[in-house]
Amino acid sequence: MPIEFAEVPRPDDLPHTTSRRPFGTLDTLADWLVACQGQSPPTPPRRPRIVVFAADHGIAAKGVSARSPETTRRLVEELLEGGTPLGVLAGETGSGVRVVDVAVDSEDSGEFKIRRGSGSIDVEDALTDDETEQAVRVGMRLADAEVDAGADLLIPAELGVGVTTASSTLVAALTDTEPVAVVGRGSGIDDNAWMRKAAAIRDALRRARPVITEPLALLRTVGGADLAAIAGFLAQAAVRRTPVLLDGLAVCAAALLAEELAPGARSWWMATHRTTEPAHALALEHLDLSPLVDFGIAEGAGTGAAALVPLLSMAATLRRTPV
Repeated sequence: MPIEFAEVPRPDDLPHTTSRRPFGTLDTLADWLVACQGQSPPTPPRRPRIVVFAADHGIAAKGVSARSPETTRRLVEELLEGGTPLGVLAGETGSGVRVVDVAVDSEDSGEFKIRRGSGSIDVEDALTDDETEQAVRVGMRLADAEVDAGADLLIPAELGVGVTTASSTLVAALTDTEPVAVVGRGSGIDDNAWMRKAAAIRDALRRARPVITEPLALLRTVGGADLAAIAGFLAQAAVRRTPVLLDGLAVCAAALLAEELAPGARSWWMATHRTTEPAHALALEHLDLSPLVDFGIAEGAGTGAAALVPLLSMAATLRRTPV
């Protein structure tokens, strides 16, 4: 059965309650909450939820990352125990964290597991047609589950070795950009790894070009289970009228596909920050979204968006205060 999203509603464009905007970025955040919530002044988010999509990518075996392929499973375990930078920030901001194994290369099973790692996209498809559809539907189900449980702010994040290579390929394909212009340092790769990554993206991009106009086929060919699930999550969150904070490259690469699957979804998203990955800037430009800050973070993994949750609450509170 083909995947079909309900029509994406437009956020309300309510008049502002004050005649001047003295707080800059805080006012930008407050205006966005007003539009998403359909009320002015807005309410500070009471139940922010971070959903982490964990997966391995076969391309990691080609030496495109500073981390070894088996690192993903260890990082998942650390995050579940409250470790990793994202776990620390979530604890500080009161954000709930849900970690979903969609394609970690391990024997662990689970309700949402699609497969053990995605294919090496330079020479083979990341997923099958059925796996691609399944991954998108997993993202949709998770968005519905979180909203039904009371989430009023969603933050999707990724966790997996090799994901920036797949993400950069998707961005290059959708923005018609040459491989060398999207290759970043990701996990802190040296020059040799950078060249291997550029070659991998070049080869993957050749495989991607015939399906550029087909979102699901593109995710199947050069994406991955995590990216497909995030795309479904982002699209369904918009259908459910729930604001989303976008993080780094992987989430924004998936957002490009989500906007194709559910036109207008980007109206419900806020780009929180800009990473040092060149493909991230290209994705944001293509989505016509401006990041609020530049932390100089190399990778996303949810940290930049999580750090801005308190700022969002402050913005809503200020809007409720006479100026």
